Amino acid sequence: MSVSDRELEEAGRKLRDPPSSVHEILSLLDKVEHLMSKIEQSPPCPTMCELYPLIGALVSPKLFKHSDAHVKLAVAACICQITFITAPDLTYDDDQMKEVFRLIVSSFEHLSDIYSRSYAKRLSILETVHDVKLSRVMLNLECDALLVEMFQHFLNGIRDHHPVKVFSSMEHIMTLVVEESDDIPPQLLSPILHYVRKDDKQIPQVSRKLAEQVLINCASKLKTYLADAVKSSGISLDKYSNIVASICEGALSALKQNGAVADKKENSQDPREVAVKACFFLFATSIETLKFVDFVEKR
Repeated sequence: MSVSDRELEEAGRKLRDPPSSVHEILSLLDKVEHLMSKIEQSPPCPTMCELYPLIGALVSPKLFKHSDAHVKLAVAACICQITFITAPDLTYDDDQMKEVFRLIVSSFEHLSDIYSRSYAKRLSILETVHDVKLSRVMLNLECDALLVEMFQHFLNGIRDHHPVKVFSSMEHIMTLVVEESDDIPPQLLSPILHYVRKDDKQIPQVSRKLAEQVLINCASKLKTYLADAVKSSGISLDKYSNIVASICEGALSALKQNGAVADKKENSQDPREVAVKACFFLFATSIETLKFVDFVEKR
């Protein structure tokens, strides 16, 4: 048995009967997370045998339902490490996974707090959710309310001081959820629409950018759903970012296609001819978008 296996065995034994001191529990969970971070995916059977007691201990009420928020977050970080090690297999049943996802999503609530003891763990959990594509499992388990809550936490918590990887992880997670949803209810798009409103000047620019980027990424999929979401919001289309109207009208797709064609012909056409055609296209697109806005407002 390797040193790490012996340490895993000892950690599992201690987790089954955790200390009463919060400080000692956090220290133990930090050690467990560190040990598991060294384990590669699909480890040998002896290592998995030592992991099983630890896997069970992490979802025991003494830890999973602990009253201290930092302990719960540390438990979530350890479980995320387990999901990475055992991926694509899951170590818990569906009901347990739903509770695990509830804990994971709650850990994103204070992502903007860089001074929190658990800040690094929150980022680690986010990275694992992205890398293992846990949001796909959430979709399969129909954790619809948790997905909406996760979107809210991402858009509310993203800040300029976050590493670029945090923004990209959020963007990819949200994009995956939208693209792989069989049906997109207005509730899922509601947080995104909230952060692209023109009249709310208190929305951080980076939050608006994240929401708009997800809309752009999913423009084709959203064309049939976004108009319903706007209607359900009770807010007129012109109060939202121009991207929303563009998607509803299909102009965004047209712009992308036109841009691709223009790029191919750019070297063979006179630059002045390209500029004139682009002006006429943008003018026509603007007219159609204005017609659509007027149509929606009159309904």
